[in-house]
Amino acid sequence: MTDHVTAAYIERCEAGRGELAKAMSDIRLTEKFAASCAHRLLPRPFFMARERILGFADDLTRLFDVLVSLPERLHDGDVAAFCAALGFDARSSALLARFPERPTLYGRADLYHDGDSFRLLEFNFGSALGGADRAQISAALLEVPAFRSFAVEHGLDFVHTGERVAAALRAAAAPVTGGRDPVVGFVEADGELVTYLNLVESFTEALTGLGIEVVLGELSQTAYDGRALTVAGRRVDLVLRYFNIGEIMSAAGGRQAVEPVLRAHADGAAVLFTTLASEIYNNKGCLALLSDPGCRATLSAEELDLVDRVLPWTRRLVRGELVEQCLDQQEDLIVKPWADFGGSGIVAGWDVPPGAWRAAVEQGAATGAVVQRRVRPRPEPVVNPDTGELELWAAAWDAFLTPDGYAGSHIRALPHAEAPIIGMGVTPATRTTGIFLY
Repeated sequence: MTDHVTAAYIERCEAGRGELAKAMSDIRLTEKFAASCAHRLLPRPFFMARERILGFADDLTRLFDVLVSLPERLHDGDVAAFCAALGFDARSSALLARFPERPTLYGRADLYHDGDSFRLLEFNFGSALGGADRAQISAALLEVPAFRSFAVEHGLDFVHTGERVAAALRAAAAPVTGGRDPVVGFVEADGELVTYLNLVESFTEALTGLGIEVVLGELSQTAYDGRALTVAGRRVDLVLRYFNIGEIMSAAGGRQAVEPVLRAHADGAAVLFTTLASEIYNNKGCLALLSDPGCRATLSAEELDLVDRVLPWTRRLVRGELVEQCLDQQEDLIVKPWADFGGSGIVAGWDVPPGAWRAAVEQGAATGAVVQRRVRPRPEPVVNPDTGELELWAAAWDAFLTPDGYAGSHIRALPHAEAPIIGMGVTPATRTTGIFLY
């Protein structure tokens, strides 16, 4: 069942008020953002009660506190041992253990709404997040008269993710900048910048519009002379990290290429936002520990209630009885590789034949994966502005978090009968839109 604001929006669109139904096609977007996803916009925005999304964001913050406490609870604070238990090799574990401090709360939680409440699918930590530029959709809609009237009538507003991210970067860089606007180095792994260039340019365009200068570069373009960190020859105050531990360890010379950034951060000459410590908790196996009996024994009653309210049953996939359980419950389970992102490598049991499911389960048990209980997203009504027909879509919501708390959301959606993986990078039919709060 949907909310009263969505019901009112759909009713007006179905009643033939073409101005509102076609509001999305009337928005004006910035050049780089338009190039990245203007052709993939859903015809309408989504709506959510403010207290519901803020309350869930508070739950996510408390869940983050539980996750970052796991090395202490399970391995007496031995970060390297905790990393090894999550499947990191010895070299990766040693590097990650160089960051024993509590990681920065910066991430994006991917959610489904099952008709009653939000449920957490994945919790992405670290600065390599997509979608932080999508608040432009909501901002642009408010400039369309038909939608602006509807927004005023229903008291709608939105949280601008770009503004919250810019504030977080300014705060993180303050020890280096003394309060002036930082010069930010957007740093990718070698060879990766061109792969995502449209998305990168859209995001950096948004930051530039918010007063933050951005320098694009790859790890081999960084240098540190003991006083200043440079990216592509330009001095930077903060590195916005879009490289990960896997890319560092798999690339020839990757371990040496990252050293200028790590040394500058350790010396206080520049800030690494976020440190590699976030990679530990970005691993899906970490989230799965919260459903593991051994881990649950360390949680308080309040923490257990939080986990069970927020997270569907999620376990690390290991050989033995769990494999047989997965084979028996194929229609209700989904397998996700530990360290992949963007929906790659995910296999939904209800979408494949038994032979393919068995292969996915056995491979996941051998190479590292989690298995999660299926969450069925509620149908979301959307009026097709070209035909006037009511269509049902399935939506993946999200919630961005910064050290200051909730930092906005956006939507990715598919027609309800389409493929089960809702992701801009893996399913071409996926569309995106903004969210308004009432």
